[in-house]
Amino acid sequence: MPNEELEKLKQHQHRLEKKLTAAKHKEKQLEHKLKQLTRSERTHRLCTRAGMLEKFLREPTLLTDDDVMELLTFIFHGEAVQKKLDLLIEKRKKEATTEDGES
Repeated sequence: MPNEELEKLKQHQHRLEKKLTAAKHKEKQLEHKLKQLTRSERTHRLCTRAGMLEKFLREPTLLTDDDVMELLTFIFHGEAVQKKLDLLIEKRKKEATTEDGES
């Protein structure tokens, strides 16, 4: 009798181990999918914002990456720009907090 019980417990353990392995595999798949979604969102954001920047550059093909970086550094160094940026960030944080609270 004890051998039958032991065998049942071993079978049950084996089934649970298989379920655990399957769950770990599923978790890895979901993590990979999340990374893909995050990566494509970032790529979309970068392309969209680069397009926005190019609208303001008169001749973007003539300018080097260093030229654009110099220009952006000059623009964003200003106190008024920093204040505006801080206001925009604060506004978005408040909106995100409000949306989280409503859910």
